[in-house]
Amino acid sequence: MQEKILILDFGSQTTQLIGRRLRELNTYCEIVPYNKLPQDLTGIAGIILSGSPYSVYDAEAFRTELAAIRGQRPLLGICYGAQSLVHQAGGQVEPCDSREYGRAHLTLHHANDPLLKGLTPGSTVWM
Repeated sequence: MQEKILILDFGSQTTQLIGRRLRELNTYCEIVPYNKLPQDLTGIAGIILSGSPYSVYDAEAFRTELAAIRGQRPLLGICYGAQSLVHQAGGQVEPCDSREYGRAHLTLHHANDPLLKGLTPGSTVWM
C-alpha cells in the first residue's frame, strides 16, 4: 500500500492547490473535510491542516480534535491549521495588525532546524 499525505480541509481557498503541488512532487495525497479524520492512520505518512476563513477564537471556526493523533504522524499546519495546532497544545494565538496574503519573502529564524533543511532565506513564498 502506497503511503499518502492526508490534507484536512478547513475551508481554505488554497486546499486544492496544496494537493496539486504535492502531486507535482509525485506524492499521493487525499483531501478530506476537517471533521472526517480517520481513526485508523494506517498508510498515512503525514497530515496537513489547511487554512480557513476563521481564527481559532471565532465562534464559527471549524474544529477537529487532534489529541488522539498527536505524536503518531507528522502534522503540518498552514495558516489556520497552524493556529489550531498551537491552540490545542495550550499555546496562545495572537492577532496580527494586518492580514497576511500574497507574495512575501521567507525569513528563517532557526535555519539549522532539520525541518528547514534546503530552504533558502529570502525565497519568494505565498502567504
